Amino acid sequence: MFIRQLVQYADDLSDSFLSGEEENGIITKNIKNEINGNWISAPNSIHEARLKAKAKRRLRKTSSRDSGRGDSFSDNGDPSRGTNGTVPPTSPKSKLLDRKSRAGKGRGLPKKGGAGGKGVWGPPGEVYDLEEVDVKDPNYDEAQENCVYETVVPPLEEGDFEKTLTPIVQEYFEHGDTNEVAELLGELNLGSMSSGVPMLAVSLALEAKASHRELTSRLLADLCGRVLSRRDVESSFDKLLRELPDLVLDTPGAAQLIGQFIARAVKDKILSKSYLDGYKGRVDCVHARAALDRAAVLLKMGMGGLRIDSLWGTGGGQRPVTQLVREMTLLLKEYLLSGDNKEAERCLRELEVPHFHHEFVYEAIVMVLESKGEKTFKMVLQLLKFLWVSSIITVDQMRRGYERVYMDIAEINIDVPRAYFILEQFVDKSFSAGFICEKLRDLCPSRGRKRFVSEGDGGRFKLESY
Repeated sequence: MFIRQLVQYADDLSDSFLSGEEENGIITKNIKNEINGNWISAPNSIHEARLKAKAKRRLRKTSSRDSGRGDSFSDNGDPSRGTNGTVPPTSPKSKLLDRKSRAGKGRGLPKKGGAGGKGVWGPPGEVYDLEEVDVKDPNYDEAQENCVYETVVPPLEEGDFEKTLTPIVQEYFEHGDTNEVAELLGELNLGSMSSGVPMLAVSLALEAKASHRELTSRLLADLCGRVLSRRDVESSFDKLLRELPDLVLDTPGAAQLIGQFIARAVKDKILSKSYLDGYKGRVDCVHARAALDRAAVLLKMGMGGLRIDSLWGTGGGQRPVTQLVREMTLLLKEYLLSGDNKEAERCLRELEVPHFHHEFVYEAIVMVLESKGEKTFKMVLQLLKFLWVSSIITVDQMRRGYERVYMDIAEINIDVPRAYFILEQFVDKSFSAGFICEKLRDLCPSRGRKRFVSEGDGGRFKLESY
């Protein structure tokens, strides 16, 4: 049916052409018709024209969608092939992130010169300058030219104050760097709550070690003038004195400790000398009065020059080795006079040098070797056993102390002729008491002695050991 209509349309078209040519005197015998842009010479080629038109439509439809696939069609609608007869490889995935135009137009350059796409702020290498203000802009405001923009930190809320500052102070107890604390506090907008910093630091130090209290005193001295003012320090100590009844419940010695903090602050010149005078005759609390009396006594004794050694002391890791050795020797001498094991244990704990307890063992044994009686022998043996049972001195520290004596016994024997004999006896007693192992006992050195034999041997001698 469709073919008949096309034939009829061709006949009508030829008739119209003949009529037009007859008027002009021109006669044309070969007539060609056009279908969908294809010229046909006979009705038998209509089917071929339809196939070509269909192939062209298909080519135009797919070219804009996946132009990079490599499939193309020839004029007759067949897929084009390479020189060796194979179909060119396709890689549609490689074209997904390609910024080149897929429309088949242009020179194949990236869109917008490579400045297009999500998250792109212009082509590579472009430098943005300050944009000049356009005076003719309808939104132009003359007052904005003199504006200064600054970063505004919101003030710290009262509920977040302790939660934010407690980790900072506790971390400071580990590293001891006051500059880092000052930088962290400078980044916070403390506002009127800056007076709570000394109070929080002192409250945490009351429950900590003596070395942490010394660090707290240093922190207050370094922060005053940089982050805190003298008024902030005074108001914080006023609050501490008012809250002393509650602090004493958790820390029984809080009154004495706060008195020492006040005396240290006066000597560091972060509290005025008239601070104590302002409380005379105006204190009703027993604990606050005890704290102020403690501070007044310390100031009268002139403890400013000896604050590190006598007031708080210093952590073991921050003191020189010679000072630690001297304090351990004094501890042993005091123990030999008093014989109080618990007091010796407390003093050894306060040194805060568990990694250096082998020096205490070494000094104790040397003191036994240099003594001239059995009293020192028995008391030192009793003290070492007590510290072993209470786990103050560990297995490793005890072993290292004995091994150090074994290595130095030759030099000690120069000053103490009976050092080898006394050391063997002390090591045997220590093994019997149970705080050294059999292996450590067997490592004890023994000195060979010269013993002349009978006269018939010609004055020869042989080496023996004890």
